[in-house]
Amino acid sequence: MDFDHSPKVKALQKKLDVFMGEFIYPNQQRYREQTANDDRWGPSPLIEGLKPKARAAGLWNLFLPDSQQGAGLTNLEYAPLCEIMGRVPWAPEVFNCSAPDTGNMEILDRYGTPDQKDRWLRPLLNGEIRSGFAMTEPDVASSDATNIKSRIVRDDNDLVINSRKWWTSGAMDPRCQLLIFMGKTDPENPDRQQSMVLVPRDAPGVTILRWLPVFGFDDAPHGHAEVDFVNVRVPATNILLGEGRGFEIAQARLGPGRIHHCMRLIGLAEMGLELMCKRVSSRVAFGKPLAQQSVWLERIAEARILIDEARLLTLNAAYRMDTAGNKAARAEIAMIKVAAPNMLCTILDWAIQAHGAAGVSDDFPLAQAYAYARAVRIVDGPDEVHRNQIGRLELGKY
Repeated sequence: MDFDHSPKVKALQKKLDVFMGEFIYPNQQRYREQTANDDRWGPSPLIEGLKPKARAAGLWNLFLPDSQQGAGLTNLEYAPLCEIMGRVPWAPEVFNCSAPDTGNMEILDRYGTPDQKDRWLRPLLNGEIRSGFAMTEPDVASSDATNIKSRIVRDDNDLVINSRKWWTSGAMDPRCQLLIFMGKTDPENPDRQQSMVLVPRDAPGVTILRWLPVFGFDDAPHGHAEVDFVNVRVPATNILLGEGRGFEIAQARLGPGRIHHCMRLIGLAEMGLELMCKRVSSRVAFGKPLAQQSVWLERIAEARILIDEARLLTLNAAYRMDTAGNKAARAEIAMIKVAAPNMLCTILDWAIQAHGAAGVSDDFPLAQAYAYARAVRIVDGPDEVHRNQIGRLELGKY
């Protein structure tokens, strides 16, 4: 594996660094002020104003490798760019690289029919609409997809959906026009129970019940929601790839989604370490700067080790995905999905401690970043599921 970035990636890194320095970092307080109200899920004037600039700079749809409207980057090439964007949680939307739209666009690009792509993928790629992903359910352990109770029943040329979903990412955003829904079309078939269906957000019977905060924060600018689906009727042509292909699609979607999370988390960890170093260098306690006290030198050193370990694991997983495919890279993806969120939780905890009471306030981004980091230990599969998979794959060698 070559650890040196290609000239193309280096050029994009430079452009992205310049863009972040000019438009993102100086506007963090402005963004917090704009979203500190009941209209927090609506279009951000700041982000909407920056999108045309990002697109003009060629920093648009960087995540999508195989589309005419993507950047044509591999996972390994995208990783350092995703890390830069991840330093500020709301930044990826500026570049049309934010979840859940990225995963949904990948699904549509790979599995959608020409009509589905024209109706949904094109406006998503253009940043004109948002989307949501409806998989998790409140009444079952959804980390085991076979537990899903949602029913999708064929009725002539229609599909009828009944379900209660929650943590439906993206659903609170008024621009959300599409929900990709996962449920059972054939509960008796152990291998092909699940299907995925494209459900318009405004379809009769779709009701947003409530917003779901994370530790009191909205960890996703587009909002998580609990959603009721009561006799929702959509054309049978809205099914993706075919009946019984839902689990297959989910695995294809969640692999890249998991590694994108980890790429962003590394950028956020770098931000946390930077704030910690600046804080302990500027604060004096008991007659000397905190930075000269041994516990902080040890924590800073350990933070650097943890970040670089996670980055190397992420790059290795990306390389494996590019060269052997997502299925062959499942162990590497599982390992980084455990390692990166735990790494970030540790570093942010130390950074908060270095800031004292300020660390748990809204004056710094650390508290909200910690809420996000802790949540990522659950989203796209909890640590325990990934560790079990790693253990089984390891045992299988013997």
